Amino acid sequence: MPITRLNHAVLYVRDVDQTVRFYEDVLGFRTVMSFPGAAFLQAGGSTNDHDLGVFQIGANAGPSPAGRTAVGLYHLAWEVDSLAELSRIRDALVAANALVGASDHGTTKSLYGHDPDGLEFEIAWVVPAAQLDATALSSRTRIGPLNLEREIERYGATTAGGVGISHAAG
Repeated sequence: MPITRLNHAVLYVRDVDQTVRFYEDVLGFRTVMSFPGAAFLQAGGSTNDHDLGVFQIGANAGPSPAGRTAVGLYHLAWEVDSLAELSRIRDALVAANALVGASDHGTTKSLYGHDPDGLEFEIAWVVPAAQLDATALSSRTRIGPLNLEREIERYGATTAGGVGISHAAG
């Protein structure tokens, strides 16, 4: 089974309208279809029919025990095209009180957030293959705090991420 990418994810949420507002206002998704109790969202720049489906299960739903008392999905990760976009998203997550972490994985620069139901997601910029050096590669063995301004100075705000890694050059 030669998988080429994740096409979409589906989440159970307490309130579809609240979740849709979050993903639209904070992360720039757009609703492509909805009906009572469900919505299908597409990320900006995506060519997928939809990237995220959300289904309402009600206000009394408890938090996900995954990772605490049950197995389950830890988080989804979405890739952005530039550090400028990662910076913009950081500011939007801070304004929404949804930023829960920022990590430097060496080859990726990542933000972590929680949606209104506390479900975690990652937004990452991937160092282009041509710019992977010994420092970036050796950093893969540890996770450190992300200094986004320093990474922008190092790689440039508009450098296309993931080239030669998650997508082809050209």
